[in-house]
Amino acid sequence: MRTTRRTRTGTLAALAVATLALAGCGAPGSGGGRAEPTSTSSSGLTTCEPVAGESLVVLEDDQGLQNADNVIPAVNAQVAQQHPVVVELLDRVSAALDTDRLIELNKAVDIDRRTSSEVAREFVADEGLAADEQTGAGTALTVGAANFSESLTLAEIYAEVLRSAGFDAQAQSIGSRETYLPALQDGTLAVVPEYAATLTTYLSAQVNGPDAEAGASADVDETVAALTPLAEQSGLVVGAPSDAQDQNAFAVTAEFAQEHDVATLSDLAETCGGLVLAGPPECPERPFCQVGLEETYGLDIAEFRSFELSLIATALRQGDAAIGLVLSSDGALASAQE
Repeated sequence: MRTTRRTRTGTLAALAVATLALAGCGAPGSGGGRAEPTSTSSSGLTTCEPVAGESLVVLEDDQGLQNADNVIPAVNAQVAQQHPVVVELLDRVSAALDTDRLIELNKAVDIDRRTSSEVAREFVADEGLAADEQTGAGTALTVGAANFSESLTLAEIYAEVLRSAGFDAQAQSIGSRETYLPALQDGTLAVVPEYAATLTTYLSAQVNGPDAEAGASADVDETVAALTPLAEQSGLVVGAPSDAQDQNAFAVTAEFAQEHDVATLSDLAETCGGLVLAGPPECPERPFCQVGLEETYGLDIAEFRSFELSLIATALRQGDAAIGLVLSSDGALASAQE
């Protein structure tokens, strides 16, 4: 489920985690302070009450609960055959893109309110991604995007790079995968920024049926190895995956992480019981949400509280839950890199 994705131990200072800066402070339960453990849970572990605070840290998914939803270019097979430089140029974009950079791009659009096209031009210039030769010869290419801002920004980056090679490339927001994928397969669209695990699962259901093993996993190389033949059977070519991921992640407040010295989900499972989990309404039944936390990590969740995805960070900050689902490329996480 993408509500839509390093083992580390020791002190919080050693964490390479994203920090979500959020306004507000006050008494425990209202935006600041810490709560002391108050009891022992049914699992025998200390009950770790929510700890309100100003910022969030994402706990490392060290046992690979989430599948590898790395950003990857999906190209119409005929376009890739006629213009091999298209895949070559988009692979250069993948090489320049990681999760931290994707967070910064999303912040620029979603928080700073800059346009996707402006942010894309700046990214291409800063990363030196412009083509060295004009090999596109005026060929018109439409780069499709899903109906959310990250996808459009990535599509604008693809289009900007392709224009630098002489292609008449334009980015266009299309809608859901059910809408844009047929257009990519029939050549109406030339390219779409995709997500490796999600596309693997989707194409597997199309090619092999909904009950077939998709082949997506937490390992991006294994996922792309499963995706590549599925793409070929579907009239597509996939480029190189980037290091940038947009997938489910689980966060606690920085104060909670420091209080209990947790860096990973395994740390949390070994340290804390009686946890309150915040997530979207479907979380208790989803294998990549509460079910996975319990089955993969053995996490002791005493209570689930349902929130809209956009309100989960606030719930954590205010001390309404100890752990909550977030998205790994959320633009608000950019403060960790500043």
